Amino acid sequence: MESIPGPVAGPGEAIVRVSAAGLCGTDYRIWSGERRVRYPLIMGHELIGAVVSVGPGVANVVPGQKVAVQPNYSCGACPLCREGNWNLCLSRTAVGIDVDGGFAEQARLPARVCWPAPADLADDQLLLAEPLAVVVRAVLRGEGLAGETAAVLGVGTLGLLAVQVLKARGLRVLAVARSERRLELARAMGADAVATSAGAAMGAAGTPSVEAARALSGREGVDLVVETAGTAEAVEQAVELARPGGRVVLTGLPHEPSSLHFFWVVRRELRLIGSMIYQDEFPEAIRLLASGAVRTERLLTHRFPLEAIQDAFVAHRSPESIKVAVIP
Repeated sequence: MESIPGPVAGPGEAIVRVSAAGLCGTDYRIWSGERRVRYPLIMGHELIGAVVSVGPGVANVVPGQKVAVQPNYSCGACPLCREGNWNLCLSRTAVGIDVDGGFAEQARLPARVCWPAPADLADDQLLLAEPLAVVVRAVLRGEGLAGETAAVLGVGTLGLLAVQVLKARGLRVLAVARSERRLELARAMGADAVATSAGAAMGAAGTPSVEAARALSGREGVDLVVETAGTAEAVEQAVELARPGGRVVLTGLPHEPSSLHFFWVVRRELRLIGSMIYQDEFPEAIRLLASGAVRTERLLTHRFPLEAIQDAFVAHRSPESIKVAVIP
């Protein structure tokens, strides 16, 4: 068998031995051909591991250190980057999409995207750091306060993490989704109430999700809605669940047109807030995982070795799947 030399760290770079990489919808769209990328490409952007070596000028990580990888990084020179909005950079680079990623034994990365993690933090927990950072930013953008009420639309990986982050900040939370099995899991993650997106709330037969929001809040709707489903339908429903003067944070990326009635946005003075990936939320995400405030044991549903990655993509589409991990 031919031996292939491993990557070598250049200036400002780190070589990370990948211990696990999560598979998400973006990976599936690339694999299925729905999203075009430039090949050859090693996919996988939700990766964690341990630093093997570092190049000249690296001071933030050292060999042997456990890290979570922030897979998006910016040009650092454009007006958006200089303003501190690097997550909006139009020249942003995505690991596993624009450059080689984590479905491999080792990855060569800019050291600045490697965030140190406690050595005793289990891989099954740390693997959720990247999607958790997305959620932490969304909740912060929504300015959720202790004692307020919130609704989470969509109970996949992001939604189940959002339920926990909102609860950790002292909000009462309604989870809304199509699957009753997912809603039961949201209950286990701390949701105070659940409702099907078709309208019937569990435990209160025949009550629409709007009424569930009103019941939880004791008024016209919830203070904050965090949308994680990424569909036009979810965006429209989010507006319906928010009280007048409320906030709606959109984290999903709908690819279809929406028939959102902006009359209600104006009439209710709703704040529609976009939330794009993250800026400096990785440390808080790692802290939440290390403290146990966010639990992941029931979110990681499938594990596959790297040589069975085709099976991992098939499992991603299973109704029982939440987060699929690829283990090199």
